[in-house]
Amino acid sequence: MTAAHRTSTARPVVVAHRGASADRPEHTLHAYEQALDDGAEGVECDVRLTADHHLVCVHDRRVDRTSNGTGRVSTLELARLEELDWASWKTPDGDAESPDADPERGRLLTLRRLLDTLCETRREVVTLIETKHPTRHGDDVEKTLVQVLRSFDLDDGDRPGRPHVRVMSFSSRALQRVHRLSPEVPLVHLVADRLPAKPIDGSLPAGVGTVGLDVRLVRRRPHVVQRFLDRGNDVFVWTVDDPEDVDLCLRLGVGAVITNRPAMAVDRVRATE
Repeated sequence: MTAAHRTSTARPVVVAHRGASADRPEHTLHAYEQALDDGAEGVECDVRLTADHHLVCVHDRRVDRTSNGTGRVSTLELARLEELDWASWKTPDGDAESPDADPERGRLLTLRRLLDTLCETRREVVTLIETKHPTRHGDDVEKTLVQVLRSFDLDDGDRPGRPHVRVMSFSSRALQRVHRLSPEVPLVHLVADRLPAKPIDGSLPAGVGTVGLDVRLVRRRPHVVQRFLDRGNDVFVWTVDDPEDVDLCLRLGVGAVITNRPAMAVDRVRATE
C-alpha cells in the first residue's frame, strides 16, 4: 500500500533516504538495492542536471563530498562525472567491498538507471524524487524530469507493478512547473525546521497533496502533523534515524518515514503490528 492510498489506521511506509545511506555510499545502486533488501517500501533520491542535461542522483551542488572529483554538477558533463569514484569516501581502508574489488560500487547513478532498476522489480516502490534549487538550469530540471518520467510511463498516476513516483521540492514554483507539465504526478512540498517559525495552518500550494516535514520540526511542534491531516493532506517526515523518532511518527499517524536507516525503521514499524 502506498502512502497515497493509506487509511487512518495504516502504518507508515518506510522510505530509504538516498538508499540505505547510513551503511552504503549514498545515491549508489548498491545503497538502493540494500534498502530494498532491508525491507524498505520506498526510496528517495535527489536529482541534478549535468552540463549536457542528464539527470543524476547527487545531493550536493558540488561533487567534492561524495566523489574523488571537484566542481559543480551543473558545469560537468555526464561522461566526466562517470569517470569519478562515488564510493571511496565511505569505504573503510582494506574493505573487501572496495571499488577496486567491485567497480559497480563506485559508479555514478543516473535517474534513468535507478528507474530501470525499480521497474525491473515489478514492485510498487514509492519513489520520491527531489529536484534541487536554486540551479543555473532553472526550470529545465523539471522539464527534463517530466520527460524522463514519460519515457518510463510513470507520469500518469500509480499503476500496479510499477514504481509509484512522487516529485518533491522545497520550491513551490518547482512543484507548480511539474503540475503544469504533468498534472497526474503526485507532489510533496518539503518544509524545513527554520527559525523564526512561520505559522503553519496545514494548507499546501495548489495541486500538492503531501507535505514533507523536517523531523526536528515534528519534535518541536508535533501538533502541526494533525493540522495537515485535518485538511486532507498526507504527511511524510525526514530524516528519521532514531528509534524514538520512528515511534513519534507512528503515534502521529504520518504516511511515510524517510530514513537513512531503513532496516531499523522497518523493524520498529513492524514491531507495532
